[in-house]
Amino acid sequence: SRDIAREKLADNSFDNIIETQVKNIAATGATHIALATPYDEEFVPFLTRWVDSARSHGLKVWFRGNFSGWEKWFDHDQMTREEHVAATKAFIKANPDLFEDGDLFTPCPECENGGPGDPRLTRDFEGHRRFLIATHNAATQAFWEIGKKVKVGYHSMNYDVALAIMDRPTTAALGGVVTIDHYVKSPSQLNADVTKIAELSGGKVFLGEYGAPIPDIHGMLSQEEQAKWLEESLSLLKNNQSLIGLSYWVGVGGSTKLWDEDGTARSAVSTLTKYYSQRQ
Repeated sequence: SRDIAREKLADNSFDNIIETQVKNIAATGATHIALATPYDEEFVPFLTRWVDSARSHGLKVWFRGNFSGWEKWFDHDQMTREEHVAATKAFIKANPDLFEDGDLFTPCPECENGGPGDPRLTRDFEGHRRFLIATHNAATQAFWEIGKKVKVGYHSMNYDVALAIMDRPTTAALGGVVTIDHYVKSPSQLNADVTKIAELSGGKVFLGEYGAPIPDIHGMLSQEEQAKWLEESLSLLKNNQSLIGLSYWVGVGGSTKLWDEDGTARSAVSTLTKYYSQRQ
């Protein structure tokens, strides 16, 4: 929903692909679909096509995009933190029909990958915290102004960034949830890391990106091995009281994919569906 946004912007036939992917996701029992389409005005029509399909299949949306200028996607110029905060509020207020009560909205996912840079390298930990809180507050205010009960937060970040940034005051200011994009080889290590982040931050944990295999981490897994890894990890995670949810990454087009390009389900789909259907 992001990388080909410009390429498919005027390609109405791509709606068939959108429909297939969204329908498959809804069939797993997922509550939300994560969409990473940029928030720039240019891409709003493409984002709208995905959102409309999600609504038709009863899905809420996790808006996990960003402005192209933050990471200089699609040849956009670099934007400043101040520009980002202002643009966040303007985007929400200009597009009230995109949103429904129960949606999730992340102003700056993987924020360490753009702007002034990764705080682990710049050492600007306080500046990074202040910026996350500023974007969070701007979005919260904007949704209040348009009368939509959209949950702002779920600021996805690298696990090590979370260790450095998400202290207890910051976690509280960002809604009490720490969202980590986290891939490790061992299901038991993944479960332990969720607990560790919760204990250090004082918040609950959401796995913003979860899946296997990443070849450099898990090696090359067969369909059956992929399904087994999911089974082992989900059987642990479902009993972890610190975890409030997870987003499987990715549906199509990566090593962790659940469906082949033609829409054929891989073995892991039935595993994920089993656990999604058990949620309370």
